[in-house]
Amino acid sequence: MLGGARSGKSRHAETLAESFGGAPLYVATAEPGDAEMCRRIAEHRARRGPGWTTIEEPLALAPVLAECARACVPVLVDCLTLWLANVMAAGRAPAAEIDALVAALARLTGPVVLVANEVGLGIVPEKALARAFRDHAGRLNQEIARIAERVVFMAAGLPLVLKDEARGAC
Repeated sequence: MLGGARSGKSRHAETLAESFGGAPLYVATAEPGDAEMCRRIAEHRARRGPGWTTIEEPLALAPVLAECARACVPVLVDCLTLWLANVMAAGRAPAAEIDALVAALARLTGPVVLVANEVGLGIVPEKALARAFRDHAGRLNQEIARIAERVVFMAAGLPLVLKDEARGAC
């Protein structure tokens, strides 16, 4: 699930994860660093309701997903872009972390819905760190899209299917 800020990605991803049946697992990568982010997190929690199990993991995404590999439950990761920002802020190697994430996803047996921002549609950022982030995010999105059965781009709350090779779940 790709798209810009407030494009409807998370809401659409939640609906999709619920459509697989069972109790979905929500892997949250955001950290409540300020009051505004706390409000956003609270909105997401309230919208999902009590039927979801939530794991908050800002960095160790591949190991968390590896733990999910044994169960055939729907998993929603929101959001890969925040996870990437956390990886870079922690001084970790983005390429290695992306590779580990892709490997962990390959081992999952249940349906997985991933949310990410498309950050490469604007101007070239002035600062080197912002350009590096944009470039790593682009690679991350390409790697995920390459292995994904389905890729959806959200704009104005509307889904645009970019790829659909669905083979079914579990």
